[in-house]
Amino acid sequence: MPKLILIRGNSGSGKTTLAKTLQHKFGHGTLLISQDVVRREMLYVKDGPDTRAIGLLQNLLSYGYHNCETVIMEGILRASWYKPLFESALEKFGKNIFAYYYDLPFVETLKRHQSKPNKNEFGEELMRTWWREKDTIGFIKETMLSAEITLQQATDIIYADATKTP
Repeated sequence: MPKLILIRGNSGSGKTTLAKTLQHKFGHGTLLISQDVVRREMLYVKDGPDTRAIGLLQNLLSYGYHNCETVIMEGILRASWYKPLFESALEKFGKNIFAYYYDLPFVETLKRHQSKPNKNEFGEELMRTWWREKDTIGFIKETMLSAEITLQQATDIIYADATKTP
């Protein structure tokens, strides 16, 4: 049965780095779906309620469900805006969703943002407009990842969760 690993959090949390690390750990045939790539690069659309990215993200999830053992989706994926995506993910993957939310203070996301290649594309002012405190999905259980958890620890936790036998 295919599994979905969902990694969410505010801008600058470390979602993409964690997702790429996990993709390498799970190995070949692991589909990585990045909200930013789909929305900003593939479709070149703005984020918001009813964004056109939702349909493509749903199609990619469906492809992953039918063709991959492991699908990793990462992004801010604001809970209210992406509710239809989460509902379709739940319908498709059921209990095989492993969801994680980077619950970091705003100042920590600013600090982490400074280590990113795109650190000069936007800064604190814009990040504040995107910020949402504990923007959890609600109907899918999300494990919180705190600032104290290292990349290696987060990778190990998620890998262990997703590979343990019931």
